[in-house]
Amino acid sequence: MFSTKTPPKPTFKSYLPPLQTDLKKTPQLPIKKLEARLLPGEIVVNEANFVRKCIGADSSQDDLWGKLICTNFKVSFITHDSLPQQRFQCTHRLLGEHDIPLACVEQVVTVNDAKGKQKILGCNKKLKFNPTELILYCKDFRIARFRFDEAGPESAKKVCLAIAHYSHPADTQLLFGFEYVGTRFYSSSGERVNGVDPGGGLQTPLFDCSSDWDREIKRTGASEWRVCSINEDYLVSPSLPEFFVVPSSLADQDLKQYACYFNSQRIPLWCWNHSNGSALVRMSSITEPQQQRKLDQRICSAIIKSHPLRSDVLKTDLDKILPNIQEIQTALVKLRQICVIDPFEESEEKWLSSMESSRWMEYVRAFLKHAVEVIYMLEGKQASVILQEEEDRDLSCVISSLVQVMCDPHCRSLAGFQGLVQKEWVMAGHRFLDRCNHLKKNDKEESPLFLLFLNCVWQLMEQYPAAFEFTEMYLIMLSDSMWVPVFSTFLFNCPRQRAEHSRDFALSKSISLGKDQSLRFPPVWDWSQQFSLKDQALFNNPLYVGKSAPCVHNGTVRTFAHRRSKRNYSSTLRGVPSVLRNGALGDHDTLTRRNSLMPRLRPDLAQLREQQESPAERFLQDWLSRPADPQGLLLPQLLPSHLPLWKLYFLRWVPEARIPHGGPATTFHKLSMLADEIEMLQNQLRQYQGGGTPALTPSVPRTEPSRMYFKAGSSPCESSPAPPEYLSSSFPFSPVGNLCRRSILGTPLSKFLNGAKIWLSTETLANESL
Repeated sequence: MFSTKTPPKPTFKSYLPPLQTDLKKTPQLPIKKLEARLLPGEIVVNEANFVRKCIGADSSQDDLWGKLICTNFKVSFITHDSLPQQRFQCTHRLLGEHDIPLACVEQVVTVNDAKGKQKILGCNKKLKFNPTELILYCKDFRIARFRFDEAGPESAKKVCLAIAHYSHPADTQLLFGFEYVGTRFYSSSGERVNGVDPGGGLQTPLFDCSSDWDREIKRTGASEWRVCSINEDYLVSPSLPEFFVVPSSLADQDLKQYACYFNSQRIPLWCWNHSNGSALVRMSSITEPQQQRKLDQRICSAIIKSHPLRSDVLKTDLDKILPNIQEIQTALVKLRQICVIDPFEESEEKWLSSMESSRWMEYVRAFLKHAVEVIYMLEGKQASVILQEEEDRDLSCVISSLVQVMCDPHCRSLAGFQGLVQKEWVMAGHRFLDRCNHLKKNDKEESPLFLLFLNCVWQLMEQYPAAFEFTEMYLIMLSDSMWVPVFSTFLFNCPRQRAEHSRDFALSKSISLGKDQSLRFPPVWDWSQQFSLKDQALFNNPLYVGKSAPCVHNGTVRTFAHRRSKRNYSSTLRGVPSVLRNGALGDHDTLTRRNSLMPRLRPDLAQLREQQESPAERFLQDWLSRPADPQGLLLPQLLPSHLPLWKLYFLRWVPEARIPHGGPATTFHKLSMLADEIEMLQNQLRQYQGGGTPALTPSVPRTEPSRMYFKAGSSPCESSPAPPEYLSSSFPFSPVGNLCRRSILGTPLSKFLNGAKIWLSTETLANESL
């Protein structure tokens, strides 16, 4: 029965907030459990609760709620929510899924919706309004956006000011690496804790001792060169390493006398020796014009004596030939604007012209082209080459490294490449501190030369996929490590600066260094600092054909033996049709160019023939007409259509550019499983002792762990498993959680990003030439 009495007055009191009618979700988070994972020496500076990280631009339905924390190392967002889409689970040991190192923050922008104000925060700047939104523009092309709709206005303001302040350290010793190393690797008594593996398990030479240089001299056959130690304790030049290589005919006393005439006392340095005896040398400019001719003659004479054929010495002035550091920085800024900032609806119709106007790809081509010209002098003319630059610390690093990558297969192995970067960049005194602008003091000194070098290496990898032991994922993670300020590799301008700053820091913190003369910062080559062994398997190229690559012949496991005269490799390893000659497709060729923006390019062949080719261009064309050898000389195709945009690096954080279940990641997945299956079969053949066919059973244990990240089934007879759901063209990075833009489907740019052919109406690629 229903009562007709007046219902009693309710006594239940709800402590829940009223239901939100808009798209905002009221967070229900146990705040106490949302704590940042801190590294040794890391402290929390400021934090704000009930912060919303924006996932989509059009809707807040999938946004994440959590706590925004600023430490002396990173900007950390802690949440219990999960991302709306499954992502690749590569666990970084120093950073969480939503963490951004402060060194990676390019610009801090605060917004107040009510007042319609926007302010770029710098160090020690005041914020007169309460921010409702925070946008972080990052140097790795990420854009992170946070909303403070439910957060306290004071806590929101404080965390924004803290991020702006700590991302602009006033001094080198305020970089987090000093606190991290001093706390983790040294106890209060000064004894080493845990220790730092300087070689990262790969025995990568650091070239900080004479024995590393001796081994490099012997490896390259540079018999007429010697290790020089006149710069011990950095008494001669402040930016050179303590040990370097010079011609045997030059005495130490003469080198000390000549040093004062070179810019920053940087006397000529040996880089590498060709098998024919030609040497690659780099040096700074001579500051005394009166001594120019005398010094040139003396240096060239010593280099000539070191050549078995007494060949000439050729000099190339990089400052006159290549773009300067400001032009390269401007190109990257424009490229970032095009790739991640400009909305698609405004930039898509002008994508190609905008990309061309940024000049980034033009500069990539310029450095590759000049490296080929240097190789022509070394190999084609059998002459030694001197790379001259005003300070010998920027452009020469790129060219000398590219020449060695193209000429020396050892530099295309993982350990060899790491040794190359250590020798030609770190120990040669490249200004990583200034060029990365870690202190954000002088924007004019900032320049992405190391990224440009990695981009050039990636172009070579695209054309010769079997010649490199490492993958493009390795190159990107190496580049990203520049913004994790704990590694000696990218933290200083030169070895002397590292020694001086670490000694001063140890003194200020009362750290007894003991036998060490300075703090032992871990090199980036110790990848175990950042990734597990399983995740490091992402570095291994399944297509690599190296001298140590195992093979099976008549049931016997052997290693690849390089014989230039007897082995021929298909020119399709270059990634272009085998019938492609001089940048033109044959009349009967129907294949499209790999990664080309157009399905077919028809240049004016008559015009190309009229163009006079230089000897270096003829040398390149003659070499390109022969089959490629992954363990020999590699020269790149240089037409603009052969040099695509490095999409995985520049577009990896753009959700609209992501191809679910597609892109190069699917190819990498299949090749990795195939390579792993081959290793399993080789392992079974090793176990087989005789008689009959070995059983293909999963019971045979592996003699060594697999090198591949993706592994084949338990039995080679099983069908390969389907690709994981989280694979996409952005693998192994996730664009989800970064600033999204409104997507326009079915546009030419969308089709381009998905690898389809596009129709060009106003864009043309005309007058292509080497």
